Amino acid sequence: MDAQYEKDAPNRLPQGNDGEDEIVRQRKDKLERLIAEEGYNPYLVEKWDRKHSLAYVRENFSHLAEDELDESVTIVTAGRVMTLRKHGKAAFANLADETDNLQLYFQFNAMGEEKYTFAKKWVDSGDWVGIVGHPFRTQRGELTIHVRECVLLCKALRPLPEKWHGLKDTEVRYRQRYTDLIANPEVRETFRKRSKIISSIRKTLEDHGTIEVETPILSVLAGGANARPFKTFHNALGMEMYLRIATELYLKRLVVGMFGRVYEMGKNFRNEGLDTMHNPEFTAMEVYWAYADYHDMMDLTEEIIRNAADVVCGAGNPRKLRFQDVDLDFDKPFKRGSMLDLVAEYTGVDFRNISDDDEARRIGKDRGVEIKGTESRFTVLNLMFETFVEEKLIQPTFVTGHPTEISPLAKRDPENPDYTRRFELFICGKEVANAFSELNDPLDQRGRFEDQLKKKEAGDDEAHDFDEDFINAIETGLPPTGGLGIGVDRLVMFLTDSRSIRDVILFPTMKPLPSRTREDGGEDAGE
Repeated sequence: MDAQYEKDAPNRLPQGNDGEDEIVRQRKDKLERLIAEEGYNPYLVEKWDRKHSLAYVRENFSHLAEDELDESVTIVTAGRVMTLRKHGKAAFANLADETDNLQLYFQFNAMGEEKYTFAKKWVDSGDWVGIVGHPFRTQRGELTIHVRECVLLCKALRPLPEKWHGLKDTEVRYRQRYTDLIANPEVRETFRKRSKIISSIRKTLEDHGTIEVETPILSVLAGGANARPFKTFHNALGMEMYLRIATELYLKRLVVGMFGRVYEMGKNFRNEGLDTMHNPEFTAMEVYWAYADYHDMMDLTEEIIRNAADVVCGAGNPRKLRFQDVDLDFDKPFKRGSMLDLVAEYTGVDFRNISDDDEARRIGKDRGVEIKGTESRFTVLNLMFETFVEEKLIQPTFVTGHPTEISPLAKRDPENPDYTRRFELFICGKEVANAFSELNDPLDQRGRFEDQLKKKEAGDDEAHDFDEDFINAIETGLPPTGGLGIGVDRLVMFLTDSRSIRDVILFPTMKPLPSRTREDGGEDAGE
């Protein structure tokens, strides 16, 4: 027996809900008896040579007839015991691994008295076990492993969630994602799909000769988008810094530096609200191609999303998915329309015929749009779009022609300089991607940064910072460039039918619960 383990055991009692504490206490006592009576410490087991997954067993032995046992094959597997039913000299359990679950059958005569007694006495639901046995189909037709040996690999001190097959409390699910993943196999499947989607995005970009790079998360300026940043402090340099809100300006510097085609996939941070579509910490992918424009980025966006849909639907199957009672079709060419045309279509107001800011504000106010009184007609156009059009764009739709005033990094449309070569992709009324023909005129860029600086000085904490070094970079020469950003979390939501962005983020940030201690007779602190 491990003396140090026995000495430290009382200090390892997990803290949790009052309803669980008695079970935890009982399991802790059982663990200490296991060590004392058997000299067996499951936490000292270093490894288990698992040779077969449960999926392997299911795939290779489904042919067994009822009451057929194949003793010519020895299965060596492992997993977590989800349920356990003991009946005298026999017991049944449900064993789960990463992707599947199977029934286990423990039988006194097959295992022998010592091994059977050990398993029956010391193994509980939630424990990790190593299993040696033979494939078997019961008289009731259930594929099973007929156990010959059961090795306790890890003792679970906390019980599995109540009704482990259906934990629904979202507060618990998000705070204790490990519990959610145990209780809900479909959640594990969602995150497997997420990984495959991300791999698909990378493969699509790399097939086009695009290099993955890494740029700073900490920055002196928060640039590349209009958003409120998170602030931090760099002790060694004695200066305030920001968590990045976008990777755009660094990636375009790399195009200046003759990388040609680059992309980055990683975390961005925007100190803004929380809802089903927004999380302050989120995953984004940005890609920049020299010599391309926003039309190329549209084509690339469709390719990325269709390839990602293939990994969910299966290659060769229709790319049709259901999202929250809406049927989405990713096989059809994505619809394309300008902001001006879409606002005219859904509101009857053609902003091509409006040249006066006061008139635009009056129209917006009459339609119920919140107007402060200083908006230009271009800002009102965007507000009308956000208020009346966005929610109508259910099937994938590229929205082009954003006003220059709200697009500080996009190239102007030479046919109408008040608007830009830009698009946003909307699915189910939500923005999923944003792309430009990138502004590469340093004089124009300087002027737009100056306009943004005026907005910031007027109190707009989401206005873009003035980035002198970025001006220096494009003065060095940025070739014609197409750039694209995709919100990976939102894309995963639509492809996996996930209701909330938190359902596709493994560990979403949650407000801390009041702390708990076990001092002064067990009273909880902070409650």
